[in-house]
Amino acid sequence: MPKAAPHELPFDRPEAFLEGQTLVVDKPLTWTSFDVVNKLRYALRGFTGVKKIKVGHAGTLDPLATGVLVVCCGRATKTIDTLQAQDKVYTATIRLGAHTPSLDAETEVDAWASDPEVVRGLSMENVAKAAAQWTGPLEQRPPMYSAKKVGGVKAYKAARKGETLQLRLSQVTVHAFEVLAIREGEVDGHPVLDADVNIRCSKGTYIRSLARDLGESLGVGGTLTALCRVSSGDFHVRDAWHIEDLVGRFSNADPTS
Repeated sequence: MPKAAPHELPFDRPEAFLEGQTLVVDKPLTWTSFDVVNKLRYALRGFTGVKKIKVGHAGTLDPLATGVLVVCCGRATKTIDTLQAQDKVYTATIRLGAHTPSLDAETEVDAWASDPEVVRGLSMENVAKAAAQWTGPLEQRPPMYSAKKVGGVKAYKAARKGETLQLRLSQVTVHAFEVLAIREGEVDGHPVLDADVNIRCSKGTYIRSLARDLGESLGVGGTLTALCRVSSGDFHVRDAWHIEDLVGRFSNADPTS
């Protein structure tokens, strides 16, 4: 369904998008951030009549994540670094009792909790206490399935070949790591606990790494099963455009009306 009230844009003035606009998009599941940028670049070329229009995003979202993707066009691309530096808020579901190489659903589970009874014994209090340990300034270990580079090689490309790179720890800050709810379940005969969480953090924070770290601190392993970026700086998902709605407005807009 279309957003009730996405942020307004000057569809009556194509030149405004060359001068610079910030587009807030609710990134669809399975799309890469570059998929969104490329889709909008193509739409803007037709709308403005200019082939060379700058378009870029202010903070990558993984393909299996949804939510706020801030896209800048025209002269607004000069603000990307400033926008990218702002804090982010996410809602996520972390599956405790399972581990995947990618730390999300991109890859299959490669390890279950060694002691199923530990998973069954987890409580809301246990999980919340462990999550609190992963707040404040942190040295975070990025996921192997990430775009981090070592010697010019992207980590995820090496990981897909079964290789392991030594990634540098990243300095990040987790301002809040709240556990909202927990749900017991079973997958392939193994007990799991799904924890719905809310996280407010600095730029560069990997939520997949927090899922792994939470699982490790509880002794059961953890992986991410759902992720939504609720906000990036002052931009909120409630004000975001669905990509097809936005592209449709560019296609149907009549600047002469």
